[in-house]
Amino acid sequence: MTRTAYTNATIWTGTGEVIDRGGLVTQDGRIVQVGSNIDMSGSEIVDCAGQYLLPGFIDAHAHTGIWGEGSHDDFDGNEMSEAITPYVRALDSIYPEDPGFDDARRGGVTTIGIMHGSANPIGGQLTVAKSAGLVADDMVLREPAGVKMAFGENPKRVGESRKRAPTTRMGVAHLARKSFVEAQEYQKDWEHYEALVAAEAAKPESERTPLRSPKRDLGLEILVKVLNRELPIRNHAHRMDDIRTAIRLSEEFGYELILDHATEAHRIIDEIVSRNIPVCLGPLMGGRSKREVARKTPASVGIMVKAGAKVIVMTDSPFVPVEHLRDQVIIAIREGLPEDRALETITSNPADILGVADRVGTLEVGKDADFILMNGDPWDARTRVQQTFINGQLVFSADGPYIPD
Repeated sequence: MTRTAYTNATIWTGTGEVIDRGGLVTQDGRIVQVGSNIDMSGSEIVDCAGQYLLPGFIDAHAHTGIWGEGSHDDFDGNEMSEAITPYVRALDSIYPEDPGFDDARRGGVTTIGIMHGSANPIGGQLTVAKSAGLVADDMVLREPAGVKMAFGENPKRVGESRKRAPTTRMGVAHLARKSFVEAQEYQKDWEHYEALVAAEAAKPESERTPLRSPKRDLGLEILVKVLNRELPIRNHAHRMDDIRTAIRLSEEFGYELILDHATEAHRIIDEIVSRNIPVCLGPLMGGRSKREVARKTPASVGIMVKAGAKVIVMTDSPFVPVEHLRDQVIIAIREGLPEDRALETITSNPADILGVADRVGTLEVGKDADFILMNGDPWDARTRVQQTFINGQLVFSADGPYIPD
């Protein structure tokens, strides 16, 4: 693949470093140099004078490719046949030609944490994917990347509409707790079986007793990974009491917790910061469509960051279109988010909670060449994404305002 040097740009590396008149060199889809004095020999040179070069943005919580924008026939975002569905995988619902991926590239979003909705107390497995490609498997960065849980109004409403549990907050918590207890027992059964297998293997072959393994359960298998802290729980919770229930359950079973939406997290900052729980806030735009988001405020981003929380800003696309991820950060800056902490909320922090920080989130040697060029200060609302690159390949180029046919 061609070696390309992008020169004379103002580079925000995502590590806190700003390089004036800097350069970035890519080869074979990876970053091979970044700095103020790069070796351009053997490179195709692209002069980026007057432009800002940033890591591709990361939306850590979106439904891009599975929500069926424009048609309910294409909706694959919630499996509502049962209340507990940890066995379903968002990957199996992704439609790579969903227009949301076009929107993402136009907005400079190169990586997306794609997850199903919040119909169930324990839903399925989210995936992390690049925003370009024609085959979902080829877009994947990490699969699975966590398990979705949901507390509050949504699972209650679905239970009531389908005339099944849960219909109360205590019912939601019970079903989640019951599922983790079952996963603990499932793990014990398999550990006992494996111990028997090892004991039999130590015997002479003529003395071995045939053994029957426990029956596999795909849902419990994934919950065992959660219990072993191989995968985090992404917990949808808006209200303060629902956030506390999420914390209570995570401490009861010892799994890694990441709070999603977390509308009232700023009201219990100390409880969150003292436990080092990451908070994926949003969407910041849009109305207060439910009672549990009555205290929604974009000021929460700055409040949480200043208090020492690891904060991620997300769109919940399509509820806020994915291309407006940066616009939400601009609003958060207006409402008190320190500018020097803004970029991390849509680059390095989401990369970290998605488990892909070794590949994306910052502009460093060895990482994927996912970056964007902008025609001005990224926190000026008038600034446009001019070009978006994924794995070193140009996947979007602006030629003026976007006006659908």
